[in-house]
Amino acid sequence: MGIHSRRAIVEYLSQYNRLLEVGIGRRTDVAEGLIEAGCTVVATDIYDFEVPSPIEFHHDDLVERSTASEIPTYYDVDVLYALNLPGELHRPFLVLADRLDVRCYFTTLGFEPPEVNTEQITLPAYRSPLYVVVR
Repeated sequence: MGIHSRRAIVEYLSQYNRLLEVGIGRRTDVAEGLIEAGCTVVATDIYDFEVPSPIEFHHDDLVERSTASEIPTYYDVDVLYALNLPGELHRPFLVLADRLDVRCYFTTLGFEPPEVNTEQITLPAYRSPLYVVVR
């Protein structure tokens, strides 16, 4: 992700205090930018990744978590977001956001449309749309 794309997403999402990035992987630039903007960021991924402090990382599976009977306290956030979220994960992402009663934003892999009902947000200097799930 280019620096202008990162800035656009960070600027938009920094309206929230506590955010959770689903599927952070090795791309920590947006989470780091949000922290620089004064936000608290929690991150999850199905794989274990080292992330810079103060990003709080938890090994977690979005698909399993979306239907699990318990939701850990680290999911006590204002918003969920995911970058380059594959289409097969759009529905579990929405289900989890519904269970948490929070807004959720995501970008796609670029070649596939959203698999859930969304509105497109066009950010300055960002070539791909940011989607917000509409319930």
